[in-house]
Amino acid sequence: MVLDVAHLDFEAIVLGAGVAGIHQIKTLVDLGVNAVAVDGADDVGGTWFNNRYPGARFDSESYTYGYSWSSELLEEWAWTERFSPQPETLRYLNHVVDKFDLRRHMRFGRRVESMHWSEEDHSWTLTFDDSEQLTTRFVFTGLGLLSVPTLPRIDGLDTFEGQSWHPFHWPHEPVDLSGKRVAILGTGATSIQIIPEIAPLVESLTVLQRRPNWAAPLHNSPIDDAEMADIRSRYDEIFARCAETAAGFIHGADSRSFWDVPAEERLAFWDELYEGSGFGIWLQNFPEIFFDEEANAEFSEYIANRIRERVDDPELAEKLIPRDHGFGVQRVPLETNYFETYNRDNVRLVDISHEPIERVTPTGIQTTDDEYDFDIIIWATGFDSFTGAYDRIDIRGANGTSLINKWNNGPITYLGLTNHGFPNLLMIPGPQAAVTNFPRAIESSVDWATALMEHCRSSGRTRFEAREEEEAAWFEEVKGYYERLLIGSSQHWMTGYNSNLDGHEFGNIRYNVYNGGGPRWQTAIDAVADGFETLDFA
Repeated sequence: MVLDVAHLDFEAIVLGAGVAGIHQIKTLVDLGVNAVAVDGADDVGGTWFNNRYPGARFDSESYTYGYSWSSELLEEWAWTERFSPQPETLRYLNHVVDKFDLRRHMRFGRRVESMHWSEEDHSWTLTFDDSEQLTTRFVFTGLGLLSVPTLPRIDGLDTFEGQSWHPFHWPHEPVDLSGKRVAILGTGATSIQIIPEIAPLVESLTVLQRRPNWAAPLHNSPIDDAEMADIRSRYDEIFARCAETAAGFIHGADSRSFWDVPAEERLAFWDELYEGSGFGIWLQNFPEIFFDEEANAEFSEYIANRIRERVDDPELAEKLIPRDHGFGVQRVPLETNYFETYNRDNVRLVDISHEPIERVTPTGIQTTDDEYDFDIIIWATGFDSFTGAYDRIDIRGANGTSLINKWNNGPITYLGLTNHGFPNLLMIPGPQAAVTNFPRAIESSVDWATALMEHCRSSGRTRFEAREEEEAAWFEEVKGYYERLLIGSSQHWMTGYNSNLDGHEFGNIRYNVYNGGGPRWQTAIDAVADGFETLDFA
């Protein structure tokens, strides 16, 4: 039975037209649901529409990142690089949207400002930035985990007379960097991609580093026609492999114990991983590096020595080696010639942990030691991760409950997919889901959320809601992995750390991620989907 939704504008609204939103609207349209996807950007792509900075690319193997749900799509699309660059990824997403005629179910340049639940008729009313209102029974949020960039809190930020931007807002038109004095603030994953790309183009590049990051070689390479044909023949095997590994990649942890392998063999094993491609150095390693401080320290020293080998100036090399966390405790950036870039004559590192920034000036940046003049400043200062995109919307659930207030000290969800107090809201996926190779988690989330909507429709229910006690139990499950793994002690976006945001200081842990691995999370959500008996319906 399909319930009457004639008084509503849509039966379902999808927020976002990135990787998650594209898949979700495709699934709804296939079911004949009256649905629309709405995105604040001017076109499809989400992360891959906005992030156009030099060097932006996958750290997932391309052939594990694409959608798995269409054999025809898998057969016709050819990836040209092992780790796809942003322009190719955006072409892929546009190809998917055009192939399945999804654009007519999408609206762009529309930002939702508020979303209020009506208990009277079990519906959401969404108000957009142009004041239009739309009503719907179900809302699916594909808002992205890293879609709200943050700028640094530095005096005089608006006084700089040159060009400046966050990499998320890198201009869509070409930027002429030749002959420019460029500064980049931050040495996180984004900077690690940008710095080697722009250093050969600029007159000078000044890297202002507060805390160094571990990084390992990407080892990207082209994919020729013969290899692509082989990949196509193995897609079932590839996706099965992703489903069985903790992080959803083709790389799975070594089955041996760290302490059962002699030291010389460990070094040889690490050499092999370091010379390999992708996340092997991180995810094919011994499991102990994630929870055993002594094992992690030994491996971190191995990586530190690799950095020392690649940087000519010993004093500079030491500044590029983290001291506040071990390798692999945080998500590892992958790089191409990042450390070698510091050997260039036109690149300098300013350690702002010892030479703090005092203010931005009309011509550049003033530190406690010097004044630096720049033509361009890149603010690579991170994101309001996981909850930031939700916080920008005034979301009011049952009894007027505010989501931003509920999540004031960090997110609390059920399975990373639903939320007590917020009926008929489905996150694709949201905070406290397993953050794996992202499209793999997206496909699981879409399947689960769509099945729940269908369960409501077929049983004549117009309302579902997560139970408070089930949500609390899931929160304890999520929290437990932070306590067992070394990630809990790190200053990282997965623990909610962001010095540019109030309430996100180090030590104020926000339990953003389910760290129990993709297979455990899949088992948990599958168990619930077998009847959805842990949810309340009306």
